[in-house]
Amino acid sequence: MATSAMPKTTAPGVGKVILSARNLHKVFKTPEGNDLLVLDNIDLDLAEGEIVALLGRSGSGKSTLLRCLIGLISPSSGEVRYRNRLVTGPMPGMAMVFQSFALFPWLTVQENVELGLETQGVLPVERRRRALAAIDLIGLDGFESAYPKELSGGMRQRVGFARALVTNPDILLMDEPFSALDVLTAENLRAELLDLWEARRIPTRAILMVTHNIEEAILMADRVLILSSNPGRIISAESIDLPRPRDRNAPAFVARVEAIYRAMTTPEAAFVGTAAAGVDHSGLGMRLPEAEVAQIIGLIERVAAGPDRGRDDLPALAADMQLDADDLFPLTDAAELLGFAQAREGDITLLPEGVKLARSDIQERKVIFAEHLMNRVPLVAHIRRVLATRPDHRAPRERFLGELEDFMGADEAAHTLDTAIDWGRYAELFEYDAREGRLRLPENGG
Repeated sequence: MATSAMPKTTAPGVGKVILSARNLHKVFKTPEGNDLLVLDNIDLDLAEGEIVALLGRSGSGKSTLLRCLIGLISPSSGEVRYRNRLVTGPMPGMAMVFQSFALFPWLTVQENVELGLETQGVLPVERRRRALAAIDLIGLDGFESAYPKELSGGMRQRVGFARALVTNPDILLMDEPFSALDVLTAENLRAELLDLWEARRIPTRAILMVTHNIEEAILMADRVLILSSNPGRIISAESIDLPRPRDRNAPAFVARVEAIYRAMTTPEAAFVGTAAAGVDHSGLGMRLPEAEVAQIIGLIERVAAGPDRGRDDLPALAADMQLDADDLFPLTDAAELLGFAQAREGDITLLPEGVKLARSDIQERKVIFAEHLMNRVPLVAHIRRVLATRPDHRAPRERFLGELEDFMGADEAAHTLDTAIDWGRYAELFEYDAREGRLRLPENGG
């Protein structure tokens, strides 16, 4: 397993590199004009004949990287090259499949599929021929005249694949294309795409996909690139040299799952304690994982009651709790941030305060949780301090949201504040009136 700061991002035995990124950085501006570093020093190669998966926690910039590579957004510095041509915008040869299907509801299946060809200036007769062939290829023959509202989620995503494949792309980029589907539909569509790839029934020479599902990455990819969070950096490159079709229960498959969990629980990959680049400001720039208190405590109780009494294997825990990595990691991140646990080398271990929390009754848990919040989450302590100094002990939510937007994007600021409010309300450090959008100290002073 590669664990250096600059892991090798190409695999042995593949063809010519057709897409590359060199020293790619992406910075967004916050509403207050501050720099928010999202991607940092990305070096990446995609070669003919391989499928590469991008894995990382929320905040790792996976989707942003994909959009930089295809030319939908421009990097702040560095460059992307497709077949040695500088990528400065969308260009022929690359196509993308989105998570949200992104279909035009007023167009039929055939019209949606033809769109990409129309923008390329392909004549109507040829557009129709190629669109019908693509629709047949992905198993929607007979639904050419249907509208998106008539289709199931799986069928709509098939239209998304047909629309991408009809342009005969060299490179197919996919942004969590199966995550909006139910388990069985996703499994079926993955298998069909791999069958088309293996049989060379699609013109695509290489596939780059973003996923939050570790098993999905191992099922599909020849290589898995793991990104750190805030900012996103490639910190590990895992080779998946298993014959297809792949068996989830095979020891070699399970070993790859364990290896990726280990890579995603290194200090470099962790979400815990992350803040906007170059910003401290008493820690208000710290991002909080989106995790509900009941789920955090449920995780701690589960680990405390497990066979190792305070230590558990993350892949086994994810399977037992029926959670994807994207659902599990926010919980482990929150437990770690609050000082109740530590996740390392693919395992989670409860710290003494975590064991104490698991053994306490409801009221004792609130006291412990409140103490850890005040000591380890500066935003919660700041809210409490502001409320305590105001004559009426009240303050609007927007007051704190504006402060957070100095350090992060508007959406992330809202998520972070909502998390802090939920945690603080559970700990009875403050109350929140959603109708008024105002926070206040508890009637008894907390």
